[in-house]
Amino acid sequence: MEAREFLSIMHRAENLKNNTRHSWTSQGRHESVAEHSWRLTMMAYFVRDEFPQADMDKVIRMCIFHDMGEAFTGDIPAFLKNEQHEQEESRVVEQWIASLPQPCGEELKALLAEREALETTEARIYKALDKMEALIQHNEADISTWLPLEYELNLTYGTEQVAFSEYFQKLKAEINQDTLDKIQESRQ
Repeated sequence: MEAREFLSIMHRAENLKNNTRHSWTSQGRHESVAEHSWRLTMMAYFVRDEFPQADMDKVIRMCIFHDMGEAFTGDIPAFLKNEQHEQEESRVVEQWIASLPQPCGEELKALLAEREALETTEARIYKALDKMEALIQHNEADISTWLPLEYELNLTYGTEQVAFSEYFQKLKAEINQDTLDKIQESRQ
C-alpha cells in the first residue's frame, strides 16, 4: 500500500475518534465511536475461549470495522436509526471499500457481507458483543444521562442477538441485573 493511500485511510478512520455516540462514559462525557469499537474488540479477545470453534481473528476484524460507516455519517442511536439511515451507511461504506487498494478492499467486502448476513458463528458473536458493549457502557454512565425509554430498552436490547449462546445469555442476565440495580439505586 502506498504511503498516501495509507494516510488517507487513517485520516478517514480518525473521524471515529471525533464522532460521538449517544452513550456517556462513567466520567460524564460522550463516548466516541472509536472507544466503543476498541472495547468491543477487547471483548472479542476475552471471550475467545468460550467459542473455541470460532475464528476469533475474524470476529476481531468485524469489531474493528463494524462502525466504519459512522466515520462518514456520524452515529445515530439504535432507537432512532431507520431503514434510510441503514441504506445510506451501507452505501458510503461500500463506496469506501471499493476505493481501497487490494487485497484490502476485497477482504473487507467479504467480511462485511458475512457480518451483514449474520449466518456464521463469527458474525453472531460480533453482533451479540456489539449489543452487550452498548449495554455495559450504558450501565457505567450516570443514570441522569438515560432517556425515559432506555429504562426498558436496556433490559430488552440485544436479547435476540444473544439467544444462540448460553454464555451470552448468562452475560445478558448479568448486565440486566446491573441495569435493575442501577434503576433501584436511583430511586432510593
